[in-house]
Amino acid sequence: MLLVIILLSSIRYGAVSLSIDEIFSALQKQFTLDDTMNLNERIFMSIRLPRGILCVFVGASLAVGGALLQGLFRNPIVEPGLIGTSSGAAFGAALYFALGATFNFNAGTWTLPFAACLGGVISTALVFLLSQSRHDGKSSIVTLLLTGIAINALFLSGVGFLSYIARDPQARSIVFWNLGTMSGANWSSVIIVGITTVFGILISLRYAKHLNALMIGEEEAQFLGINLKSLKWKILLINIVMVAVATAFVGVISFVGLIVPHLLRIINGSDNRFLIRNSAILGGLLLCSADLLSRMVLRPAELPIGIVTSIIGVPIFIILLKKKNYLF
Repeated sequence: MLLVIILLSSIRYGAVSLSIDEIFSALQKQFTLDDTMNLNERIFMSIRLPRGILCVFVGASLAVGGALLQGLFRNPIVEPGLIGTSSGAAFGAALYFALGATFNFNAGTWTLPFAACLGGVISTALVFLLSQSRHDGKSSIVTLLLTGIAINALFLSGVGFLSYIARDPQARSIVFWNLGTMSGANWSSVIIVGITTVFGILISLRYAKHLNALMIGEEEAQFLGINLKSLKWKILLINIVMVAVATAFVGVISFVGLIVPHLLRIINGSDNRFLIRNSAILGGLLLCSADLLSRMVLRPAELPIGIVTSIIGVPIFIILLKKKNYLF
């Protein structure tokens, strides 16, 4: 119910406030194929409504991705951005913008998500390959996070280099990924992100019990018949697809995947069946709230949504680290 309320508020308020009558009138004209919409009605149908729905899908993707990784590594400070997925996806998108403009390459709506997914796959694979121990092939959480920081720096420097050599329109598009914004939302992006989000969540729920079994230890989970190697790569693949596609359309948005699962654990424990379902709802609610705040603070100007989530997320992240004694 709270998600619906926040979504309706996000759709209604902004640089131009829309009345309830205008919203219902726009929906009625859309269903009856009436082309006599006024300006506010067109703003609702073409800008506000797809933006609000995209916020829900992106927030759900990032939050569920964080819940999956935290369950897989049994650590509450892991999120997609810390293992290189987001920065790799941003690099893939930046490479698409820079090279696409140079070679006049544009293969359709799916090209940008594919480039972002490929970048996310490469960066995440590098993190896991480089963090593995030479002796037993396993990776500790500290090594994983430190390697993730290094790979993040590498790919973000690549994004900076591409924005430096790109022409002005492409450079602005690349900067868009670093800050994160929902201003480019349209119905095509809603459909693409919606497909990956819904299917990703449904598939994730199939592995919730496996992640619960993993909580008691890797050896115990193997005794219960769980193939840990297969489970790891399946969870990583689900996470990469959801997060990379979402990042392709809205840029790098940090801390959603960290904050949401941790808040849910405080509410009702660490059952991954509960975490995956409700991370989708709370993630959408959080990102809709951040988007509404980003549009209202400097109205009629707009604050990048990645800045808002970082301002909220950084203090919570530090508190979590101190609580778990990961800081000296």
